[in-house]
Amino acid sequence: MLDPALPIEDLNSNVHSVVLGYVRSISFFNLSAKVDAVVPYVLGDWEGNVDGNSGFRTINGLGDLRLRFSFNFLGSKAMNITEFQNYKPKDVSGISIQLIAPTGNYDPGELINLGSNRWVIKPQWGFARNFEKWIIESYIGVWMFTKNSNFLNGNELTQKPLYTLKVHVIRELPKKMWLAFNMGYGIGGQTELNGILRDTEISTARIGLIYALPLAKKHTLKFAYNSSIRFKRGPDFDAISIGYQYRWNKSVKKYLKNKTQ
Repeated sequence: MLDPALPIEDLNSNVHSVVLGYVRSISFFNLSAKVDAVVPYVLGDWEGNVDGNSGFRTINGLGDLRLRFSFNFLGSKAMNITEFQNYKPKDVSGISIQLIAPTGNYDPGELINLGSNRWVIKPQWGFARNFEKWIIESYIGVWMFTKNSNFLNGNELTQKPLYTLKVHVIRELPKKMWLAFNMGYGIGGQTELNGILRDTEISTARIGLIYALPLAKKHTLKFAYNSSIRFKRGPDFDAISIGYQYRWNKSVKKYLKNKTQ
């Protein structure tokens, strides 16, 4: 995790990651809810310049564990799989709370790390509206950080909240394919080092495009392009990724068979 104020210029990286995730849909006071956990394993090389001197680091290890609970309080009651198949409300709104635990690989003697050595809490509110084959989603969230008391050889790093706004436009395509355009903006997150305020306020925008291609009932390939634009501080990059997704959920036929036995 890179602090946006780190004096790293011309940073290049070659990163490979495997993400293990678990998602479980539940009923929360008869409302649709979900719990999920995600932990990445990363293999990467980073190269850049620090104060005019070139540096290189290779890291292999676990990133920070992410836990999230979310529920919809509008337009999404708790349903079984047969009800869900044919249910498409016009409006949906919900709240999520994500917790990021400092479990990742962290070396206080290095600037670049896979873990952040601090806890992060992210509450978020979202609203979505369906227009036949179009879906428009919007999210407002805030990242809140605890202090890192061992930042770069024992320094204390604190960070103010980072506020985010995101909009997704999704188009449903034939054969269960879909295409999504994403846009987001983040502002805030100014840091203090040993109590001294730094000129590190983040102001950055990000756009992305995702294409999902189902290969079979439970197998999906996802192709994504992301670009970030820095206004003050924050990331400035272009990235292309390919992801594979497998779902372990029961099929409708198997669900009905179990219900009748």
